[in-house]
Amino acid sequence: MSALINQNTIALRAKIDEAVKDLHELTIRINHGDLAKTVSDLRNRIKDPFMFVIVGEVKAGKSSFINALLDAGREVTKVAPQPMTDTIQQIIYGEKEEIITINPFLKKILVPAEILKEIAIVDTPGTNTIVEHHQEITESFIPASDLIVFVFEAKNPYRQSAWDFFKFIHDDWRKKVIFVLQQKDLMSPEDLAVNYQGLHDYAEKQGINQPLIFKTSAKMEIEGLHSESGFVEIRDFIQQKITGGKAPVLKLQNSVDTCRRICDSIREGLDLRQRQWEVDSEFRKDIKETLLAQEGKSAKQVDVMVENILAGYDRITLAKENELKDGLSFFSLLKRSFSSIFSKKSSAGEWLEGLAKDLEDELNTEMRNKLRDGIDDVADNVQQMAKIIDLKVRQTPSILQNDHEIFSAIAERRHNIFRELQDKFDDFIKKSDNFTDHILFPDKAPLPGSFATGSGVAVIGLILAAITQGAVFDITGGVLTTIGIVFAGFATSGKRRKIIDSFQEEIGKGRQKIEIEVSSQLKQYIRRLKERIDSNFDPFDLMLDKEKEQLAVLNDEYAVVDQRFDGLEKEIGGLVS
Repeated sequence: MSALINQNTIALRAKIDEAVKDLHELTIRINHGDLAKTVSDLRNRIKDPFMFVIVGEVKAGKSSFINALLDAGREVTKVAPQPMTDTIQQIIYGEKEEIITINPFLKKILVPAEILKEIAIVDTPGTNTIVEHHQEITESFIPASDLIVFVFEAKNPYRQSAWDFFKFIHDDWRKKVIFVLQQKDLMSPEDLAVNYQGLHDYAEKQGINQPLIFKTSAKMEIEGLHSESGFVEIRDFIQQKITGGKAPVLKLQNSVDTCRRICDSIREGLDLRQRQWEVDSEFRKDIKETLLAQEGKSAKQVDVMVENILAGYDRITLAKENELKDGLSFFSLLKRSFSSIFSKKSSAGEWLEGLAKDLEDELNTEMRNKLRDGIDDVADNVQQMAKIIDLKVRQTPSILQNDHEIFSAIAERRHNIFRELQDKFDDFIKKSDNFTDHILFPDKAPLPGSFATGSGVAVIGLILAAITQGAVFDITGGVLTTIGIVFAGFATSGKRRKIIDSFQEEIGKGRQKIEIEVSSQLKQYIRRLKERIDSNFDPFDLMLDKEKEQLAVLNDEYAVVDQRFDGLEKEIGGLVS
C-alpha cells in the first residue's frame, strides 16, 4: 500500500486528519452524539483501505460475488440455499484467517488475500431483511464507505427494497455507486441485454448519470471461465479507478466530501439557531419597548387625571379664598359680632369653622368625582400593559424546530423555556397579588372587600382607586386640619392678613403635595408593575445570553473548520484533475 502513495499524499492525509479532528471537536461541542460518532469513525478510517460496501436483496448473489472477487480459493462468506448472511461482515486483510465477533450483528473476517491490502469489503444483510439491527448497522457503514456495489439478481433488478435503500445512499451521502447484474449464467444473452438496459434506464431516472453496470457470474468465475464471467471487467475497473495511483487521493476526497456534507448541515443548523436567536432577541427588545411605551402612556394618563384633580382643587379653594376675604372685611366681622350678641347667628369663629367644613365637603366631593372620571382610563392603560405582553408571548414564532437533525435538543430546550414562560405569565396575570404593591399601603385602611374576590388585571382599577383615594384624602385632610387651626387662632379682624396668608400658604402646600404624591404613588405603582411583568422573562434572558455566547464560540470554530476544508477541496481537486 505504501508504494502506491507518494509523500504529497501522505502530507495531505495528515492535513485531512487534523481537519477531521477539528470537525470532531466541533460535533462534541454542539453535543450531538450520533454526529460525533460518525466523524470519529470517519477519522479512524482515513488510513484504512478503500472500503466497498456490498448491498442488495437476499439471494441476489452477494456472497458468491464476494467470494469470486476475492479469489481466495475457498468460501469467505457463506453461500447456501437459505439466507446465511445474518450479520454485517467486514472483510479485511490479515496475515492469517480469523473471525472476530464484535457484537451479535457485526463480525470482522480477516483473510490473507492480496486484494484486501488495497480494499476492504463490507458484506451487508439483504435490503429486504426484517431484522431491525441490520438496517441500522448497514446505514452506519455508509457514511465511511468509498464505493457502493449494488448487486442485483440478473433475472429481476427491479425489487423495491433495494431501490429504496439506494435512495437513502444516493440522496443522503452522494456516494459513488456501481451496479452488478449477478448470476448472468441463469439467463439468455437476449434477456440479459433487456434487463441490462432496463437497469440502466431506471438508474438514470434515479439521478445517476451514465451508470456503471457490470454483468457477472460468480459460478463461471469459480469454475475458471474467467473471460466469460465478467470479473475481468470489474477487476480492471477496480485496478484503474480504485487501487491505482489516484486511489488514495480519491479515498481522501470521499472523506473530505463526507465532512463537507456534515459541515453544510452544521452550517445550516447554526444559521437557523442564529435566526432564532435574532428573532428571540428582537422579541425581547419588543417586550421591553412595549412595557416602556405602556408605562409612558399610563404615566401621561396619570398626569391628565392629576391635572383634572388640581383644576377642581384650584376652583374650590379659590372660591373659598374669595369668600374668606369677603368675610374677613371689617364691616362683615363687625356685623357678625353684633349679630351674634342679639341673635343666634354664628360668630366670626363659628363662621370660619363652617367655611372650613364647607371646604372639606366640597373638596371631598370634587376629588371623588375626578378620581372616578380618571382612574378608569389609567386602569385601562395598565391592564393593556399586561394583556399586550401576554399576546406577544403567545405569538412568537419558532424557526428552529424540535425535529432538527442536529440541534433538536437546543430547539427542545428553547421550547420548554418558552412554554414555562407562557405558563408563568398566564399564571401571573390571573393572580391579584401580583398586581398589588404593599409598599404603597403602609398603615392605611385595607383595600375594598371586592378586591379579594377579583384576580389579575381585573382588580387594577380597584387598586389604583385605593392608592389615589388614600393619597388624596390623606393630603387634603392634613391641609384642612391645618387650615382649621389657622382659623381658630386668628378669629379677629386685626389678624385678617395673617389668616388669608396662612390660608393661601396651606392651600399651596396641599396643592403641591397632591400633585407630587398622587402622581408619584401611581407612577411608582405602574413602574413596579412593569418591572414585575418584566421579571417573568429572567429565565428567557438567561437563555438568550447563553445562546449568544454559544453561537459566538460555535461560529468561530466552524469558520476555522470550514476554511480548512475549503483549502483541502482545492488541493485535492488539483491532484485529481
